[in-house]
Amino acid sequence: MSSTVEDAVREKYGEVARSVGTKGCCGPVACGCGGPISSNLYEPAEIAGIPADAVAASRGCGNPSALVDLEPGQIVLDLGSGGGIDVLLSARRVGPTGRAIGLDMTDEMLALALRNAAEAGATNVEFLKGTIEAIPLPADSVDVVISNCVINLAADKPSVFREIAN
Repeated sequence: MSSTVEDAVREKYGEVARSVGTKGCCGPVACGCGGPISSNLYEPAEIAGIPADAVAASRGCGNPSALVDLEPGQIVLDLGSGGGIDVLLSARRVGPTGRAIGLDMTDEMLALALRNAAEAGATNVEFLKGTIEAIPLPADSVDVVISNCVINLAADKPSVFREIAN
């Protein structure tokens, strides 16, 4: 990612994380702060027990955990995990023998995600700092890779896809 694009993304999502809980958003069901594409991505029953700040910080455009058949024991990696909503939902689905890993480059989002995981009592999650162009995990160490409208922000998409393939 060019430093200009990376810096702009880092600043934008850092501001989102800093504003969670202070500016309000759209409520616990309408993730992404409204709009016809990003509202109501998650069913109320699905996000029950997920910290409100994880929901409010979401800027995704989909619900990746609803689109993949996760199984107990799998290891899931969420690229650009933000406040952690998709990591927490995935962690539920892979159960205590599985693991959900969030990767984000924004310090503020990582801090928020860690708080949300603690509030949720999630013990099978972890969050890593890094970029999606250079995933800081060994090759072949995850079973499933998800991302919620983050790959589109990468300036070097071929690098992202090469990383995913490893």
